[in-house]
Order: sequence, then C-alpha cells, then structure tokens
Amino acid sequence: MTPAIDLLKKAKAQFQLHSYSHDPKAASYGLEAAEKLNLEPARVFKTLLAASEKGELLVAVVPVVGSLDLKALASAAGVKKADMADPTAAQRATGYLLGGISPLGQKKRLRTFIDVSAQQFSSIFVSAGRRGLEVELASTVLAQHTQAQFAEIGRT
Repeated sequence: MTPAIDLLKKAKAQFQLHSYSHDPKAASYGLEAAEKLNLEPARVFKTLLAASEKGELLVAVVPVVGSLDLKALASAAGVKKADMADPTAAQRATGYLLGGISPLGQKKRLRTFIDVSAQQFSSIFVSAGRRGLEVELASTVLAQHTQAQFAEIGRT
C-alpha cells in the first residue's frame, strides 16, 4: 500500500480504492484515470505543488479538466506570488513520484488548498500515491486529513 492509504486506514476514514492499468505514454495522468475508470472528469482531481516567493511549498488540488490559477492560489495562501514547484522538490517533499502525488500521506505536512468545485460532488477521486491507483472519498474527508482549505483556485 501507499502512505495515503495507510493514513486513511489508520484514521478509519470512509474511502474506496480504484485501480487501473497505467499507460506510461498517457499525456495526462488524471484524464487517463477518468477514462480508464469511466468517471466524469470533473470528479477527478490532480495534486499540484507550487512554491511561494519565499520558497514555501503549497499543495493545490484541482480538477483534471482545468488548470491551477496560480494568482488565486497565492491569494488563498496569503503570499505575494506562486509558481509551479520544481519537480524534484515536489517529489522530495511529498515522497511520491510525479503523476502519483497524493495530497494524503505526504512526507512533510504542507499547506493544502482544494478547489471549491470539489464540494459539489458526494465524492471525488485523487491519486492514492501511485500511478494507476485512485482513492474515492468525500471532499470533506480529504480536507480533514490534509488540514486543507477550500478556495477558488481552479480554472476551466
């Protein structure tokens, strides 16, 4: 299992695991998950890492069908500016490989922000910490276990 799943099991959280055969040539890991699991893409969320002007890493959870609004993330985090984090720094801080970064069970507790669109669904899907493995859970459960804030950080 992965640290994300271990965390949810230990907390006795409500969740469901979904796996699929990952294609290394897939252009978008999130859209691949939606397609292979036959899911509405708006319910599948990707985990992105950004860095503030002071070098603080921030976790952003946004729908795979859109993109991250870095200005909105900076505003939500109360920082001047945010840029996409260096992939190596993202992997080091989370303990996960790119394409399999889960917002749950990261090595370092980072401030986390979930796009408000997640609140419209009874459950959403995020990476369970490995390519080809998704966890389905309520956005409130995700927020609780990542100490996340909901904010308008996604763009469609």
